[in-house]
Amino acid sequence: MTEPSGFIADGTAVQDETAGDGPTSGVKAGHRRRGWRAAFFALAAVGVIGAAAWVLFSSPLLVVRSVTVSGTHLVPRSEVLAVSGVQLGTPLIRVNTAQVAARIAQIRQVRSARVTRSWPDRLAIVVRERTPELGVTAPGGGYDLVDGDGVMVRWAARSPAGLPLYDTGAPAAALRGDPDLAAAAAVLGELPAAVRHSVRSVSVPEPDQVTLHLAGGTTVLWGDTSRAAVKARELTVLMRAHLRYCDVSGLGSVEAN
Repeated sequence: MTEPSGFIADGTAVQDETAGDGPTSGVKAGHRRRGWRAAFFALAAVGVIGAAAWVLFSSPLLVVRSVTVSGTHLVPRSEVLAVSGVQLGTPLIRVNTAQVAARIAQIRQVRSARVTRSWPDRLAIVVRERTPELGVTAPGGGYDLVDGDGVMVRWAARSPAGLPLYDTGAPAAALRGDPDLAAAAAVLGELPAAVRHSVRSVSVPEPDQVTLHLAGGTTVLWGDTSRAAVKARELTVLMRAHLRYCDVSGLGSVEAN
């Protein structure tokens, strides 16, 4: 059996570690191997991260190649694309979807917009347009059709069927954010379909005095926007009697003539 080489120093046997078979040499070799592995994996991770960053931010692989627009009826697709500010070839990850949606929402006929990335190369824009709820007589003729926020959605030569007129002396341009108009639109939204279709015009002297003028000459004092379900049931019953005037502005009492 071969023994580890050594020598005698001061009467003590000392193992010769230069032979490489000592216990510490194996430990050092293990440490070196683990160090190399750690360095290798660290470099590999940096490489993967760098490659992913390049693909996302700089490569031509994940860029905007097409933009789809849906939900538009009043606003041309070309206008949405122009206002969005999105350029083809822009890395998809760099597109700030919230800012794009905010720019599109500035279009007058647009109530809101949603913008999403569709990997690997498409941007999807979904537009929610404003819906006309009332007509306002335009100073130059025809009718300005406004939504519940008082925003003029479009102009029409004739008042569209089923769209009540809003009785006001103010031009449509001055109605944005008007509380009386908002109250009128809110009441119309709560009416039963049969009643809603018979409304010809709405007047609102005050927000709590919404008054409906129905086909056939019936006038309904609705009051404010509260207790809509109860008022709608009462009005449905009263209309069967073909009354000329109905007051459903109170929850517990109904006056009819």
